[in-house]
Amino acid sequence: MSNPDVEAAGPARAATTGIKPPPGRYYAGGDGQHAAPVAPFYYGQEAERERQHHTWLVPVVVLANVAMFIVVMYYNDCPRNGRGADCLGGGFLRRFSFQPLKENPLLGPSSTTLLKMGALDVSKVVQGRQGWRLITCIWLHAGVVHLLINVLCLLFIGIRLEQEFGFVRIGLVYLISGFGGSLMSALFIRASISVGASGALFGLIGSMLSELITNWSLYANKVAALLTLVLVIVVNLALGILPRVDNFAHIGGLISGFLLGFVVFIRPQFAWINQRRVAPGPQAAPAERKHKTYQYILWIVAAVLLIVGFTVAIVLLFRGYNANDHCSWCHYLSCVPTKKWKCNSSPTTCTAMLQGNTLNLTCEGKGIYRSYIVAEATQDKIDQLCNQLCS
Repeated sequence: MSNPDVEAAGPARAATTGIKPPPGRYYAGGDGQHAAPVAPFYYGQEAERERQHHTWLVPVVVLANVAMFIVVMYYNDCPRNGRGADCLGGGFLRRFSFQPLKENPLLGPSSTTLLKMGALDVSKVVQGRQGWRLITCIWLHAGVVHLLINVLCLLFIGIRLEQEFGFVRIGLVYLISGFGGSLMSALFIRASISVGASGALFGLIGSMLSELITNWSLYANKVAALLTLVLVIVVNLALGILPRVDNFAHIGGLISGFLLGFVVFIRPQFAWINQRRVAPGPQAAPAERKHKTYQYILWIVAAVLLIVGFTVAIVLLFRGYNANDHCSWCHYLSCVPTKKWKCNSSPTTCTAMLQGNTLNLTCEGKGIYRSYIVAEATQDKIDQLCNQLCS
């Protein structure tokens, strides 16, 4: 006889997970012949254990980002390399104090420091053959505000995904999506540096969307889950049109993560899993396929698009291709000018003339001129003052 209490557990569990059980009765445990009937299988004990992976990678990535920011601020040393009294928090933060708000409103280091520590700069990547910047920029942040937003998003999104899919797949999505965001940014952002883990984070969001599509038949609340993810993506992309936010990294990471989700987040079907759990015998049902046809098609298409897309992007980047030359309006995807802010993409380069201890700088992007009294006009000092003048 059936047990109503046991059978009721299946729909209840499905309601909490969002994954619906397939129709039919299945057996689990024992030798298969004397197993007690259980509720319809919602994803099986094996998959349930998989959903409970220990989350260690995401916390480690968070700590790495925070540690890297501390190292950058230590190296930045605003009181010594900047304008002294203008540094924010110089009284108690000392060498960890922030650059003036006019220079960096996100409470962080100077652009010069970020560039030295591995920020993405197209000229250095292409002419200087410093391709490693496409990866190192993912671990840098422009300020405390930037860091906090990315860390909170990573904890909120990454822990859930790592619990469900494990650290290997989440790590691959994070790094490859971050690299994809850097490539997209390098093709469009030509006159300024770019830092941040936003591309990698958008990759995780994109992979959640493709995971929902790939495993569409396993979800009970399909429309609600889809609308929630789309809303999150739209809101974050809308914020990306603000100044100092690299929306091209967001878009590149989102596309990369979306395609990766079809490749790494594919789930086996209920019928295939349950077939492995029923007792063998002459009444056995015909063999079920592990994945549906549309899952295989999505896997192949996504893998091909990833390989071709990354290859083409890398070749175009190192050939000096500027995507803005063929898309005059694309810059609006990253910043839309208004009465309250401007999207100034002029390069922060200066013409320097040294007369004794007087350094005369002219910001080429804005035509601003200023003289400085310096004891030793090193290139680092000139770059620091140029960045302040042009900011």
